[in-house]
Order: sequence, then structure tokens, then C-alpha cells
Amino acid sequence: MKKKSRKKKGLKIFLVFLLVLFVGAIAGGGVYLLTMRQSGSFFSKSKVNGYEISGMEPQEAASMLEETFDRTAVVINEKGKPASEGSLTDFGYKVDKESLGTALEQAMEDQRKDLGSLFNSLSSGSVFEVEIPFSVDEGALSSSASVSRLAEERYPSRDAYLDYDAEANEYRIVPEVYGNEFPEEKLRALVQARINEYTTQQKAEEKVTVDIPEDFYTPPAVTAQDADLQLQCSVYNSFCKAEIVYTFGSQTETLGWDRIQNWIVFSDGAGNLNEGDIRQFVVDMENKYNTRYIDRVFHTTYGNDVVIPAGLNEYGYRINEDAEVQQLINDIYANTRTEREPVYYSTSSDYGNPLYYHREGVDDLAGTYVEVNLSAQHLWFYKNGSLVVESDIVSGSVAKGAQTQTGAFPLAYKESPSTLVGSNAADGYRTEVQYWMPFYEGQGLHDATWRGAFGGSIYQTSGSHGCVNLPYWAAEQIYNNIDAGVAIIIYQ
Repeated sequence: MKKKSRKKKGLKIFLVFLLVLFVGAIAGGGVYLLTMRQSGSFFSKSKVNGYEISGMEPQEAASMLEETFDRTAVVINEKGKPASEGSLTDFGYKVDKESLGTALEQAMEDQRKDLGSLFNSLSSGSVFEVEIPFSVDEGALSSSASVSRLAEERYPSRDAYLDYDAEANEYRIVPEVYGNEFPEEKLRALVQARINEYTTQQKAEEKVTVDIPEDFYTPPAVTAQDADLQLQCSVYNSFCKAEIVYTFGSQTETLGWDRIQNWIVFSDGAGNLNEGDIRQFVVDMENKYNTRYIDRVFHTTYGNDVVIPAGLNEYGYRINEDAEVQQLINDIYANTRTEREPVYYSTSSDYGNPLYYHREGVDDLAGTYVEVNLSAQHLWFYKNGSLVVESDIVSGSVAKGAQTQTGAFPLAYKESPSTLVGSNAADGYRTEVQYWMPFYEGQGLHDATWRGAFGGSIYQTSGSHGCVNLPYWAAEQIYNNIDAGVAIIIYQ
């Protein structure tokens, strides 16, 4: 019985001992946990943003992060090579240490906010991710994230363009050039975004890498494959060889590509000539070179100027506008050099008689004309600037109302011999002459062998039926030296 009692007593003592040990452990652990919870530093195995901060107080950890942040390098790479480098401080970034310390204090509080968190932090450690608060000096950022700081020299993109090859007399497309320029603000935004991304990442790299992407550069706006440019090249080569040399006697005026180029209109995938521009060119040429049906200022042999009204100016050159426009269009489309006169109204519609004889530039007489002064009853015939004939005349009778018509007229033709027939039944006549040179509605120059005198006032009462009567010798010399189309200029 005594042995059994002793065994029970020993068991009780052992259980009490275990209980004391357990209570002690619990008490000791609680004291330890309480002690650690009240500690002002991070537990073992604590990391923030990838940096070891075990045993550090929040402000100490903040100082460490600030120093690390300040020395972090920012490397800008371009085309796989370093192009610029500086610290985050150089780029204007400064850690807000006070705010960072507050954030770390909150992280430390999270380690011990309850017994579960406390136990886990002590047993497994803590990993924190804290956004680094910072301020940015915009001036420093702009200065460091500047295109001018990059190693490679900048050159712009260049559009493809047309180039004229004078030797080949044709256009070709010069291909585009891809440059390496881009806007300052674009680089700054890229750098700033990459730094901001770095400051929120959980890694201890101490290096911010900024890679400039291939599509970062400002590309050319027009490439060699541009449909409009290719169309322009094709159309230009269809017209650029066109050159129209207008002749005005020995003088010329050239219409070339420099002006034709401005007449091309592109629309609906095609390039065509603007007929309105071509017509305006022809109108301008008419205004400069037309001499028929405009007021004519004639410088007489006596030295004075007389004006022949447009309605009486039947002699001269007049461009046929519609025909010239069409001919010019055809010449341009032919795309070659053409030398010619403008398309004139060259003969009268009624009789097919010539309307002009010769010109030199804007001078449509060019020294060859017959001049008749009715008041002086005198005639001069000039050819190529030289006086061929000068003679008194008898013009149309004033008394009979058959005055010779004033104006400027082309010689219709010449005939020898000829019979002049009066068409007025009351005063009909049939007269044989040797030299007949008509210029206006039955009026003309001719010999008058029946007259014994010329000049003076004969024409007042005994003048002709409207013709210019000449001595035989004068009519003969004029006839032998004149051609159809020569100007006959008659004035008072």
C-alpha cells in the first residue's frame, strides 16, 4: 500500500512541475512578445522595397532609403547605347524624408498591430512595399531630360520630294530620310514615367533605365511610296519637256515649264491642265500682241501722231482665241519643243484676203506700208523702212460724197491689167487701168492716165469715185514692190 501511495505522490509532483514550466513559458513568451511589440525598430527579416531594414528605426530606414534614392543612376539608352546619365537628384527628384518616415512608422505598426501579426512577423519576417514620396524640381528635370544632353547629334527627318534632273530633262523622286529628332516634352514624359515606375517597384537595383523606343522619332510626313507624290512625278514628266516658242517676226516669246507647271490641277487621282489658266495666258498674249480692231496710233511722215479708231483698223494681227487655246493644249500634251506663230485670224472670212503682211514684235508695220494723207493729197510707200514711192494723188470726190475711206486696211490683192466697173446705175462706169490694188469695198490704188494733174484741191470737186488715183509711174512702182496684205493707212 505504501508503494502505491508513493507513486501517486511522485506523479502529482511531476505534473505540478510541468505546469510550472508551461506557465513560465507562457509568461516568458508573453513578456517577450510584449517587449518586442514595444520595440521601436523593425524585426529581423524585415525588408522594404527590397532593402534590408532589420533592427532599424523608421527614421533610420528613411535616411537609408533617401541616401540610396539620391545616388540611384538614371541611364538613358538610345539605339542600344548609353546616351545620357545622371542621378535622380540631377533629374530634380528629392525624397520627402518626413513623409517617408511616417510611411515607415505605419509599416512598423503593421508588424505588431495584433498578436497574430506580431507572431508572424517574428517568425517569418516582414516585406513591405512603400511608395517613395518625393518632390520634383521641374527645371532640373527639363534640363537633364533634354534632347541636347543626348550623345547622338540630332538631324531631322526629311520628306521624299521631287527633283528635276536637268540632264535627263525629267523628274525623279528623292527618297525620304528618317531622322532622330523628337520633341523635348516627349523625352521628358518618358523619363518621368520611368522614374515614377521605379520608385513604386519593390527592388533594390539603384538604377533607372530609360530606353528610347524605335518609334519615338518624328518620321517624315511624305515617303517615296506616297501616292500623291508618285502621281505628281508621273504628271510632271508628261508635261515638263513642253516648250512653246512664239515667233513675232524675229522676236520670240517662250512659254516654258516654269509657267506650265502652275497650270496643272490634281484631283481624283489625276493631273490635268487647267484650261482657264491657259485661256488667260492667251488673253494676255492677245492684249499684248493683237493689233487689229484696236485704236491704232500712227506716226505720220510729217511727224505727228494720228489715231485710227478700232472700228476702222482693219489691218493687223488678231489671235484666234479658241483655236490658239486648243493648239496650245495640244502642244503641251505633245511634251516637246515647238516653235510657231500664234494662231491668227489670217484671212478675211468673205474673200480670203490676207489681213496683215509682216510684224516685228508688237510693231505690225515693220517699216512696210502705204501712207495716204487726204488733207495733203499725198502718198508715201515705205518698204522695210525705206521710201520707195512718194507722189501726189487724187482721192474720192467730196462734192459727190464719194470720199476715200479713212482707216488702216490690208491690201486685198493686186491685178494687172484690170477693169474697174462702177456698181451705181446712176453713175455707172467701166474703166480700164493697168495697175489695180484694192484695199476697201471697191476702193483701191490705181493709175489714172486720164488725169493731167494730181494733188492740190482737185479731189474737192473732181475727185474719184473713192479710189486713190495715182500717176502711172507711181502706180507702177508701187505695184511692182507691194504684196497682198501690206497696210494701206489713210487719214485726214
